[in-house]
Amino acid sequence: MDAFLNWFFAFMTTMFKAVWESISGLFSGLIQVFNFPLFYDQLNQYKSGFNVLGWILCVLTVIFAYAIWAAIIALIVIAIRKYVRFRKTIVGNEDLLEEIADLHRDVVKLTAEKERILAMKLEPTGLSYADLRSIFEDESKQLEGTVAAGTAAAGGTGEGGENAEVPGDGKRFFRLSAVDDKYTYYVPPEYDRSMTLKEICDDIRNFACSRSRLFYEIKIIRLMIAGLASTKLILLQGISGTGKTSLPYMMGKYFMNDATIASVQPSWRDRTELFGYFNEFTKKFNETEVLKRIYESSFNDDINIIILDEMNIARVEYYFAEMLSILEMPDVSEWKIELVPSTWDTDPKHLQDGKLQIPQNVWYIGTANNDDSTFSVSDKVYDRALVINLDSKGVPFDAPDTEPKHISYSYVESLYSKAIEEHPMSEELLDKIGKLDIYVIEKMRVAFGNRIMKQLRIFVPVYIACGGDELEAVDYILATKVFRKFESLNLSLIRDEIRGLIAFLDNTFGKDTMKECIAYLLRLQKMY
Repeated sequence: MDAFLNWFFAFMTTMFKAVWESISGLFSGLIQVFNFPLFYDQLNQYKSGFNVLGWILCVLTVIFAYAIWAAIIALIVIAIRKYVRFRKTIVGNEDLLEEIADLHRDVVKLTAEKERILAMKLEPTGLSYADLRSIFEDESKQLEGTVAAGTAAAGGTGEGGENAEVPGDGKRFFRLSAVDDKYTYYVPPEYDRSMTLKEICDDIRNFACSRSRLFYEIKIIRLMIAGLASTKLILLQGISGTGKTSLPYMMGKYFMNDATIASVQPSWRDRTELFGYFNEFTKKFNETEVLKRIYESSFNDDINIIILDEMNIARVEYYFAEMLSILEMPDVSEWKIELVPSTWDTDPKHLQDGKLQIPQNVWYIGTANNDDSTFSVSDKVYDRALVINLDSKGVPFDAPDTEPKHISYSYVESLYSKAIEEHPMSEELLDKIGKLDIYVIEKMRVAFGNRIMKQLRIFVPVYIACGGDELEAVDYILATKVFRKFESLNLSLIRDEIRGLIAFLDNTFGKDTMKECIAYLLRLQKMY
C-alpha cells in the first residue's frame, strides 16, 4: 500500500502542478495535463509494488481526474453555444418587433384613410358605400392578423394588454437609455468664454462664408442671436433658395454641435410625430430624433438646435401646440411633457414619473415657405416666435478662414443678462412706443399686448450688444409683431389710416427712421 500512496502523491503532485501551469500559462498547462509519456513513466516506476486494490485505485484515480477535465471542457462548450443562440434570438426578435411596429403604424394609417374616405361619401370608382367599407375592413383585418401573428412569434400575447411580455431587456426607451450610457463617463469640452455677442455674430457670419460659402447680412445674424434671447422659437420665412435651412444648420456646425433636422410632413397632426408614441404591441416607445436630442440636451451645456424644416407644410398649431404652451410658461420647472403615464425601473435616468423636463439649452428654428402647398401660420405662432424674413440671396463677400467654437449655453445666457443690464431701453423710447400703442388702438383697433412688450425689453438690449442700433431693433419688432396684424383687417377701410400712421412714425421716431415699418405699411397700401 505504501507504493500506491507514493505513486498517488507523485501523480497528484504532477496534476496540481499541471493545474497551476494551466492557470499561469494556458497552453503549456494543457500540454502538461495531457503529458501521457510522463504519466506512463511514473506508473512504471511504482507499479511493481501495486496489489489488486492498488491497481483498482490507480485506474479510478486516472478516470476521475480526466472526468473533471472533460466536465470543464463540456461546460465551456455548452456556455458558448447558449450565448450564440441567445444573441441570435435577441437579434431576430428585435428585427421582428421592428416589422411589427411598422405593421401597426400601417394599420393606424389605413384606418384613418378608411374613415376619411367613408366620411366623404363619394363613390369615384363606381363602388357603393357598403363596398368601400367592406374592402377597407377586410384589409384592416388582414394587417391586424399579420401584426398579431408577428407579436405571438416574438413571444407576446398579440393583444398589447397587461399580460403581454416585454421583449428584449425590458427597456422601452432604447435611444434614451443609450444616451444614459453615452454620458456615463462624459467629460465636457473646454468652452470659449472670451467672446462678446458682437464677436460671436461676426464670427458666425465669417464662418458661414469661409467654410460653407453661405453669405448672410450681419443684420440677419444679429436678429437670430437677439431673437433667441427673447424666445426659444425662430421662424425663418421667405422664398425658396435663400438659405433658410442652411442658416441654423451652419450655426450648429459653428457651435460644434450639429443641428437635428426634422422634416415636417403634411400628415403631421399631433405631437406624436415630434416625440413618438408608446406602442402597445411591442411594449416599446417609438422614439424620434427630436425626442432623443431634447433628452440628450439635459446632459450637456452645449447649444442644441432643432430645425423644423418646412414647418408650415402641416398646421403648426396642431403638432407643435403643446410645445408652444410649454415655452410660454414663466416657471421653467414646469416645462415638462408626459411621455408615458407610469414609471418602469428600466426607464431613462432623466425621465421622472413618465415626464420629460424640457431643458433650456435647446433652440427651435422653423423654416416656412409661403406658397400654395403650405398652410398660413396662425397668430398664435407668430406671437410666440420671432419671424425673420429671408427674401433675397446674400451678396458674396470675402471673409477670413474662421474656426468653429465650443461656446456653452450658460455663457451665452450670461451675455444676454449682461446686455439687458447694460443696454436697457430708455424711458424716452418706451414713452414713444406707449404713444404709438395708443394711436394704433384708436385708429386700427390693434393692441401691442404684454407678450410683445416683454420681448421688446429683452430683444432690443441684446440686439444692441450684438452691434445693432436701438431704433433698428424696435423698428423690426413693430413691423413683424404689431403691424403684421393689419393683414387680418379690411385693408380697404384702413387705407387712409395707413397714411396717417406713416406720418405719425416719422413725427414720433424721426423721418425715415422706422424703415421696416414704413416699407411694410406701403406694401399693404399697394394691395388696394
